[in-house]
Amino acid sequence: MHVILRKYIRDNYYSRLNQLGFIGKDYFDKKKYKVIEFQQEFQQELTFVLPFAYWHHLNGTLLKTISCKNTKDLYFFSENHEEKYDVRLWRPLSASYDVPNMTHCNTFSFSKWARVPLKEHYQNDRFRFDKPLLIIANKYNIEWDGAPINYLDYATLNQIITTYKDKYQIVYNRPSSGQIVEDNSEILDLKEHARMRQEHPEVIVMDDLYAQHKATVNSFNHLQLLLYANCSHFISVHGGTAALASYFGGTNIIFSKRGVEHYFNEFSSIFPALSGARILHAKTEKAVLRYLEEYY
Repeated sequence: MHVILRKYIRDNYYSRLNQLGFIGKDYFDKKKYKVIEFQQEFQQELTFVLPFAYWHHLNGTLLKTISCKNTKDLYFFSENHEEKYDVRLWRPLSASYDVPNMTHCNTFSFSKWARVPLKEHYQNDRFRFDKPLLIIANKYNIEWDGAPINYLDYATLNQIITTYKDKYQIVYNRPSSGQIVEDNSEILDLKEHARMRQEHPEVIVMDDLYAQHKATVNSFNHLQLLLYANCSHFISVHGGTAALASYFGGTNIIFSKRGVEHYFNEFSSIFPALSGARILHAKTEKAVLRYLEEYY
């Protein structure tokens, strides 16, 4: 593990040094030249790449962005965005040091990193409810070539919903493989949706909301942005799920049992930087419930 951590740190510092080659273009020429292309994991795109692209937009140097399908709404500021890829890569075919923060690290550079105003851009009156929103953003997929580790089981979900459904309009979101672009981490079926509909009809299941509005939104990602922008209370799970929920301010309880993020304390650094959200890292189901009792 220590060898891997050192490699992350080495690569990240090298990627920052690589930015010295762009001083003239970024700070003196100030012409649109930067093409930012990314096909790796969703979390990395949200924490490192999207803010880098937005910085270039603000700087007047962004020419084009290239990413996976259903990402154009994330890059709303890009005048030329191409949805090129149908699958994400866990590891790149070759190392790219073009992004100042290319991977996990104990420190991050914010010199070419700008907070992307997704909440401000996507706030709307379309997805408003009588009670404040509480979004539970779950996942259930292969992790590190093994069984799922970071996910909320139905017993925990049931306890959360039973306790808070009278106070909040709860929306439950666990995207399926047809709704988001997958990487090597195969999405599995937790088989909770039907049970939730039967036992907790007050809960809005994101799948149902998407089916209802599919004809009038650009993609599942677009629907997530519209809904999340109206929310200030999140429970999310390790990975891209947690990163997206961290973009919208308020409070985000992140359930993460295991991950490199723990070693680098990223839930106290890069994640809250995304929007200024209060990030509460829960390593156990009991910690999730404790944070809910204290903050929600």
